[in-house]
Amino acid sequence: MNKTDFGRRLRLWFRRHGRDLPWRQTRDPYAILVSEMMLQQTTVAAVIPYFERWMKRFPSVQELAAAGESEVLSLWQGLGYYRRARNLHASAKKIDGDWSGKFPQDYEGLRALPGIGDYTAQAVRAFAYDEAVPVLDANVIRVVARLFDLGTPVDTAKGLARVRGKLEELLPAKSGHEFVSALMELGALICRSGRPDCLLCPVKEFCRARHPERLPFKAPKVPIKKRTELAAWVWDGEAVLLQQSTARRWVGLWRLPPLDGEPPAGPAAELTYSIVRERVTLRIHPRSEGDLSASAEPRKAFSLRRLDCIAIPSPHRRAITKMIQNVVDHG
Repeated sequence: MNKTDFGRRLRLWFRRHGRDLPWRQTRDPYAILVSEMMLQQTTVAAVIPYFERWMKRFPSVQELAAAGESEVLSLWQGLGYYRRARNLHASAKKIDGDWSGKFPQDYEGLRALPGIGDYTAQAVRAFAYDEAVPVLDANVIRVVARLFDLGTPVDTAKGLARVRGKLEELLPAKSGHEFVSALMELGALICRSGRPDCLLCPVKEFCRARHPERLPFKAPKVPIKKRTELAAWVWDGEAVLLQQSTARRWVGLWRLPPLDGEPPAGPAAELTYSIVRERVTLRIHPRSEGDLSASAEPRKAFSLRRLDCIAIPSPHRRAITKMIQNVVDHG
């Protein structure tokens, strides 16, 4: 493959057809880090308004570092996977405090930030510092696997190493920002999951895939586990009782108090949500505060007006909305 010709055609297509995304208009490593943390497990369309609100409220590392965790989590609310927000907050504090506000440029320095893995470190290097480095997101992995017709499952160490090696063969000597952006955009708009739009592909003559719709190969999926969570609805007509979680998944967030066992009467509301490889059924039972077991986690009653100002996991916020609607519907 002539990588010079490949890169030229890819860049030309990107300049004509690439989306005008807000994080593509900056080389600020802080803004790039914010966008990359938000884009993990979340679609571009969902991230755009969150990114814009975040950068308006916390336009710099210093302002994020000075903020309280409750405000950070509240602004993140709705994106889920709150550990990303905590890691971003902790990274800002480390940069502002330990490193006197100097954002790291090298791979080791970026990896030293809380929660920053290989992908995010390489993304910051490419998009903020214009380095031609391998940035392996799902779109890039899919494009490379098809270009080289790779048969090794890409979600294994061996498969990912093969993808990285082939990507390094394509990388230009410089100008990583545009090349990596273009490769990602190709995967997002043309070389999509499932059946790609090969007729519209600007680099189709370089592609070796005989059956691109079958690629990339992945190892067999682990079955999704199903489980049930029970929560109490303690409501006095004006305020709802919430409990601040200390569990790893939702640490610091206010949720409906958990129940140890299911009451004889059926739930007043039920909803389902997914997290990692689990499908969770959340059942809500009206109870009194005296019915609840003692807990080391703090509990507090919040009026409806205050609920928008505190960080609540999305499933529990939906459950609260559902219960309030039940109250309204039944007078």
